[in-house]
Amino acid sequence: MDREPVGQVLVSRRVVVGGLLLAAMGGGVATTMASPVIGKATEIRGDVRRRQAEQEDALAVGAQIFDNDHVRTEAESFATLALGADTRVLLGAETDLLVDRFIAGQGGTLELGTGRMVFDRPEGLPKVDVAVRTAFGMIGVRGTKFFCGPSRVAFAVFVEHGSVAVAAGGVTQIVAAGQGVEFRQRGDAPSEPVNWGQARIREAYATVGLQ
Repeated sequence: MDREPVGQVLVSRRVVVGGLLLAAMGGGVATTMASPVIGKATEIRGDVRRRQAEQEDALAVGAQIFDNDHVRTEAESFATLALGADTRVLLGAETDLLVDRFIAGQGGTLELGTGRMVFDRPEGLPKVDVAVRTAFGMIGVRGTKFFCGPSRVAFAVFVEHGSVAVAAGGVTQIVAAGQGVEFRQRGDAPSEPVNWGQARIREAYATVGLQ
């Protein structure tokens, strides 16, 4: 059998190893480019998991949040995510949120699979366009603070400041500060907006860890 010269074997091995390293580096760059960093976890209580594609890990304070991250809180667990410099998303227990797409200062799309959340952007800042998809309908947001999730009924939306448009069943309700709408079951149109009392507001906020 003919043998390759030693020098040629060494060069071939270097090429192979170098190619593997470049492939590994390229894969990492591609993943980062496909899923840019959009925020970080600022508060974690209990067991909170993050899933990206087929990988899942525990989410800790300071961990980066990427586009297309699924964040899941387990029983008696809470999480606060900072998206950009000014926007917070607070998750209650047994909640599943997909950060579908988000650009700091511009907005994006979140998908609430189960559970409850509070979207919080301080008053006085430039408005951003955010859409929150839920199993009950679409919530259109332009820079505000609101709660959505189960609250004495199957699902409810309450606005603390600003306003949101809640659309489902061919009906769109504009919900102003201090008001809420309800869904008794999936497929329903949102109810007429009504003012919420302090007791119900505190009850809803307590489910995401706010006092």
